[in-house]
Amino acid sequence: MKKLLFLWKELMATFWFVPVLTIGFAILISIGLVSLDNSISIERKGWVRFFLVNSSDSARSILSTISGAMIGVAGTVFSVTLVALTLASSQFGPRLIKNFMYVRLNQIVLGSYISTYLYCLLVLNAIRDIDDFRFIPSISILVAIFAAVANIILLIIFIHQIAVSIQADRVISDISDLISRQVETLFPEKMGDELKDEKDFDESAAISAFQNSTSIKSPKSGYLQYIDSETLKEIVTKHNSLLELNHRPGSFLVKGGEIGILYSSTNWEEDTLEDLLDQFVIGKTKTSQQDLEFSIHQMVEIAARALSPGVNDPYTAIACIDNLTATMCYLAEAKFPSKYRVDEEGNLRVIADVLEFEGVLDAAFNQIRQFSEGSTAVIIRLMEALTTILYFTKKESNRNAVLKHAEMVLTLGKTTIKEMNDMNDLTKRTEKILKK
Repeated sequence: MKKLLFLWKELMATFWFVPVLTIGFAILISIGLVSLDNSISIERKGWVRFFLVNSSDSARSILSTISGAMIGVAGTVFSVTLVALTLASSQFGPRLIKNFMYVRLNQIVLGSYISTYLYCLLVLNAIRDIDDFRFIPSISILVAIFAAVANIILLIIFIHQIAVSIQADRVISDISDLISRQVETLFPEKMGDELKDEKDFDESAAISAFQNSTSIKSPKSGYLQYIDSETLKEIVTKHNSLLELNHRPGSFLVKGGEIGILYSSTNWEEDTLEDLLDQFVIGKTKTSQQDLEFSIHQMVEIAARALSPGVNDPYTAIACIDNLTATMCYLAEAKFPSKYRVDEEGNLRVIADVLEFEGVLDAAFNQIRQFSEGSTAVIIRLMEALTTILYFTKKESNRNAVLKHAEMVLTLGKTTIKEMNDMNDLTKRTEKILKK
């Protein structure tokens, strides 16, 4: 079920799916309204005559005008979107293009104009004025006029959205919001019940209890996008086995490469192994649904480009550091899931490759530190960020990871900062973090 939910979210994130749905809805609406016009008769008297078309020529003229305008504006919208994607790709990195395609407003706008165009064509085709037979779908035409007015308002909103969406601060803020939602969703989710004390579990003893071991190999090359953890554990539990995973979502798999090792007392049938492999979704690109590092790398890429000699924009890099700091402070207090997944009876079923706090911290700050050579303001802000993160960090191993990064930032400062006052400023901040 969760695999289907993953596929549905990926489908909704494509740029074409929502417009196609809108087109289908427009076809149904046109058929329904034309049928309504055919079944009822409205007297064109009083104020009603100002809103309902009374001439077939006028009806054709109105629908032709609206349809022509809508397809023209749809081309303009598509062009503006491509320009925005080009600017975003050159300024923030090509991996950010997918984020702009995820924006629901862009999908709705394109679908709305194309759907209105198609709606007007279908209603236009229904107009009849032959001899004594005359049919003018007045209600359908009135709806087309309202749709045209709504699309004009939508165009204004779209232009505003595009102008705002390519601003650096807005892009960073959107990615930060995405990461915040992701960390709140990912870490409460568990493949099974966690053991209270991982040290009480002996992996070697658990593995030695099974006589057979089977290598689970990747059916194709690509990125591991998703693991249906609950179904995976149910399959392994049903056959009284143990699965040790060597990769997590975000890893690149080579066809024939080992995803994990299955330990069992009896040989599994080929169909059962295929059912097990079906719980792994492998694609050509990375996705952020189960891969936290992917979203963090997007933020890091913006900072790295901002620190490049050709751009030299330390303020954008500092904004990325600030937003990453908020994420790391949340993760410093979050309970990372255990790599041991057990069934309802407490038997070990899955040994997962899990993400750890130190790994996320490395992904967030290693490259920014490496690219910040010569940028004193960024180096000092990195030390301030680590000081803030350490305040929220309680686990000893996590504190050691933060202190390790602080020492690396200090070493970078000593080798690149030539101004004594700036170096003293960094040293004072380092003393604060080392005293904690």
